Amino acid sequence: MNRSHALKRVTELRDLIEYHNRRYYQLDDPEISDFDYDRLMRELADLEERFPDIDRTASPTQRVGASPLEKFGTITHLTPMLSLGNAFSEEEVSEFDERVRRLLGDKAELDFVAEPKIDGVAVNLIYETGVFRVGATRGDGFTGEDVTQNLRTIRSLPLKMRPRAPDRLPDRIEIRGEVYLEKEAFRKLNERRVEQGESAFANPRNAAAGSLRQLDPRITARRPLKLFCYGVGSIEGRSFTTHWDTLQSLRDWGFPTNPDIRLARDVQACVGYYRHIESIREKLPYEIDGIVLKVNSLSLQDRLGMVSRSPRWAVAVKFAPTQATTVIEDIVIGVGRTGVLTPVAVMRPVQVGGVTVSRATLHNEDEIAKKDVRIGDTVIVQRAGDVIPEVVKVVEGRRTGKEIPFRMPVTCPVCGSKVVRLEGEVAHRCIDLACPAQIRENIIHFVSRGGMDIEGLGDKIVGQLLDAGLIRDPADLYDITKGQLLDLERFADKSADNLIQAIARSKQPPLDRLLFALGIRHVGEYVAKILSRKFGSVEKIEAASQEELTAIEGIGPTLAESIYRFFHEPHNLKILRKLEQAGVRPFAEKHAASTALAGKTFVFTGSLKGFSREKAKEVVSAHGAAATSSVSKKTDYVVAGEDPGSKYEKAKSLGVPILDEEGFLKLIGEATKRE
Repeated sequence: MNRSHALKRVTELRDLIEYHNRRYYQLDDPEISDFDYDRLMRELADLEERFPDIDRTASPTQRVGASPLEKFGTITHLTPMLSLGNAFSEEEVSEFDERVRRLLGDKAELDFVAEPKIDGVAVNLIYETGVFRVGATRGDGFTGEDVTQNLRTIRSLPLKMRPRAPDRLPDRIEIRGEVYLEKEAFRKLNERRVEQGESAFANPRNAAAGSLRQLDPRITARRPLKLFCYGVGSIEGRSFTTHWDTLQSLRDWGFPTNPDIRLARDVQACVGYYRHIESIREKLPYEIDGIVLKVNSLSLQDRLGMVSRSPRWAVAVKFAPTQATTVIEDIVIGVGRTGVLTPVAVMRPVQVGGVTVSRATLHNEDEIAKKDVRIGDTVIVQRAGDVIPEVVKVVEGRRTGKEIPFRMPVTCPVCGSKVVRLEGEVAHRCIDLACPAQIRENIIHFVSRGGMDIEGLGDKIVGQLLDAGLIRDPADLYDITKGQLLDLERFADKSADNLIQAIARSKQPPLDRLLFALGIRHVGEYVAKILSRKFGSVEKIEAASQEELTAIEGIGPTLAESIYRFFHEPHNLKILRKLEQAGVRPFAEKHAASTALAGKTFVFTGSLKGFSREKAKEVVSAHGAAATSSVSKKTDYVVAGEDPGSKYEKAKSLGVPILDEEGFLKLIGEATKRE
């Protein structure tokens, strides 16, 4: 192959590879396999090696990372990268709108562009004649660090702009963007760092910043950084009239822009957007800390100008923070229903995610050792959605030397019994089945919705019954009388009647609900259904050998041992006999011996219109299928309702079939016909 033929093929390969990069990294819609993609990259690399005089500046082969740098150079931005003023409430959004209108001093039509505020690292990208030349961090707004080599490794960053007919590409342009790391990629990165003895990053933003500022670009290339572009600085040979048009052009030129950016016609639409993005915040695959509102008209932006180093035409509207810094004042131990001892940090109260947090889980002794958490430490604590707050990282620079290392107790803090750590486990356990802490949690689990579903019997009432000595185990619930309840605080004639009736209604549960309610270790709702279908009664499960249990599909050796041990523990058998004597008679739901959906697994995510999530699970159960809570390669179907969460994204990544509600109903209908 001569040079002219090689140059033609190199150009074809580069365009083709960048096309597939965009399909994979920006559109999440790949057209070729990883093998075929790698084959194209190998062919390109071979040609560039054979013809080294061919310019490689915009080649996809440059994404693997160049040689390490001794230090970063600096780049002065063509136009400053301004910081934004902040707002913290819907009222302040209205104040921003009023301020802008007052400054303009006329009745010009005013609309806005609303964007999620990605919690990442701001960068400035310079393209000349459509080719990426240099890139820098924001720095002080005027001068940033030259991280060009590291930016080249980001697969979603175009090395060449895609021409859009009939428009010509700008001669030179500054593209403003945000480099970020998705939540799942951040979690995996931290897991690897901890395994290798390195300290974990505090949050995805720190991880993205640390990755982008590696002196060795090959390290950056191994980090799955992503990019969203959100604006333009200096531009030569092209102009725009609105910010919205600018974003559309960026998208057409091949730059990744956030799909959740919206045009807001007035301030009410801005407030609505703020509420919407806050409501889906936890479902997004990346971290955000608010939204950004920008006056859409570029001429009006010029008229509004800036104050200090912030533009008057834009504002960042912040959400309540999900992370904060506080001090650990003590570490106490909680005991769960399975006897597991969980260390909990008692902290100086701090606002996190819109609520006051004073406690955070430390998980177990190994986790405390990895993070080197001590009493008296200043720490970063986070709370995402309804997740229990946790300590993310110790701020070692704040240590005074007076911090106290933590040691797990050798006896249970509730009952004083011996604490053991079984081989192969990270958990410490109290082995006394009569431990009051375990009894309380066991009873709460027993009466829960997934278990015996005793309406009106919440945590506080269980505590009352225990404190009054009316119950010592779940079976005692069925001996409680109305008179005993009336002697308790806050119980009146009606409420006592209601609870007694609810307890009575629970005496004939489906067998799988009783099995789940018993709190057998490792036995969730899915395994409980397997046992119910296989054996049909408690007595037959009691009589099953460990080998018989292991032979059941879906039950491994560890689970089989746990089930076998439960049904051969004298204390547990005593409770089962008491339940029988109290009139608790579970029944095994009948299923067709062989159905069209038998053995299939379903996962439900989002809101269904036609029926509740519990009803949907009952429907698939009636067809011999099972509903599980997590998506894996073994999942047969994911049913996605409105506002599906991360399970939907995971199903897409694993190639699991996804049904909407109509498709699910059609599948059930067809299965019913075949059965």
